[in-house]
Amino acid sequence: MRQFLFRLIGILEIAGGLYGVGAMLRRLLPLGSTLDSLHALIGLVLFAFVLVAGILLVEGSERGVALSRWAQLLQLPLIATPVFSYALHCGAYLNIYTTAHLARPWLDWSFGTQGFGLAVAGPSVARFGLNLLALLSWLILRLR
Repeated sequence: MRQFLFRLIGILEIAGGLYGVGAMLRRLLPLGSTLDSLHALIGLVLFAFVLVAGILLVEGSERGVALSRWAQLLQLPLIATPVFSYALHCGAYLNIYTTAHLARPWLDWSFGTQGFGLAVAGPSVARFGLNLLALLSWLILRLR
């Protein structure tokens, strides 16, 4: 069962990482503004890291398990404030989040997707959340 779950996590990392690398390359190649290029370059590095972690995990490498743990931790937070925003997901996500002015939790999910958000500014209403799928994957990767 452990091997099956590790392979499933690895496949999601490979798919999301590959899709993300493609999206960031497409965004990087027109060579727009310096800020857009920097954003795309950071995203490219993150998605490439997740892709490599997924490949090593599917191969059964212990290094792949360690890198995949870090890859899942990178996908864990969802932060969107007027000062700073960050979100990353590769392959799939199950986000639970709330806004600063409402105490009601919201649930959002998607499968077969990638996303990266990094900004020095963000929405006027702060939003905080957690990727439950990344948390579950991180816990599974801690199985011995």
